[in-house]
Amino acid sequence: MRWAALYARSRQVPAAFTALLAATAGVWFLARDSWSSIPVMLTLTAGIAVAAIGLSGQDPDLDRTAALPWPVRRFAHLALIGLAAGGAVLAVQELGTLTVDISIILRDAAGLLGLAVLAATVAGGQFGWTLPLLWAAITPFVHDDGSTTSHIVAWMLQPSGSATATWTALTLAVAGTATYTAGGGRR
Repeated sequence: MRWAALYARSRQVPAAFTALLAATAGVWFLARDSWSSIPVMLTLTAGIAVAAIGLSGQDPDLDRTAALPWPVRRFAHLALIGLAAGGAVLAVQELGTLTVDISIILRDAAGLLGLAVLAATVAGGQFGWTLPLLWAAITPFVHDDGSTTSHIVAWMLQPSGSATATWTALTLAVAGTATYTAGGGRR
């Protein structure tokens, strides 16, 4: 148990969890009467972005000296972020009269988490927020001309049942999870 507390502290989990809850509550409060896929995207992006900052420890070299099964712990950390972000969105939307389909929330949480861990793997945990934020900033401005390219780029705002959006999110989630759990965040 001591190890888990030290791990959570080194990864800034308490601060990240607090920021995730604050971001989720803040976006929901602002958009409660017009809750739709765009506020859901913003809420998930904000929650995952703040939680992704802790995807690398204070001293990666020190982490690498420990004889621990790091891939399992890294995967558990990712699962915790995804469950916390997705669960927070599902919880707050139940407070209002408008809801977004659960499949959209799960799809977007998985894809955004994949983007965050790809950024953490390439640039370090402190930059885990960059790719989700960049992609979410571009998405609302993509003209939906019905092409596969527009559906891939705007996958976060596609309706449930969109195979292109689902496969894009799954690809991002699997690629990010595999690279991060195998190697961790960049130094």
